[in-house]
Amino acid sequence: MRTKAVPKNQNRSQPTKTHVGDVVYVRYYDAVLFKDTLSSQIKPLLREAVGWLDFENTEYIRLVWERYAEPTINEESRIRQTGLAIRRSDIIEVKKVA
Repeated sequence: MRTKAVPKNQNRSQPTKTHVGDVVYVRYYDAVLFKDTLSSQIKPLLREAVGWLDFENTEYIRLVWERYAEPTINEESRIRQTGLAIRRSDIIEVKKVA
């Protein structure tokens, strides 16, 4: 059986060698919202972020960069976090921070 070569850009969406809970550095393309401008000049921006890997699957990762240090201050505080959900197809690099 013959197999197809995988284009280089598809490697970006492969699962990382990191684990949920790791502190990671992520480089990714961010969508740009534009209005009343020449659309030919607009392209996704390369961004970077650092945070705790909170969730990952084949479609996206969830990165948390702010959370309560004491997770059980009260019932309401346990669920409050700030971060990003990033599509794997937009990720350029994910690496564990030592």
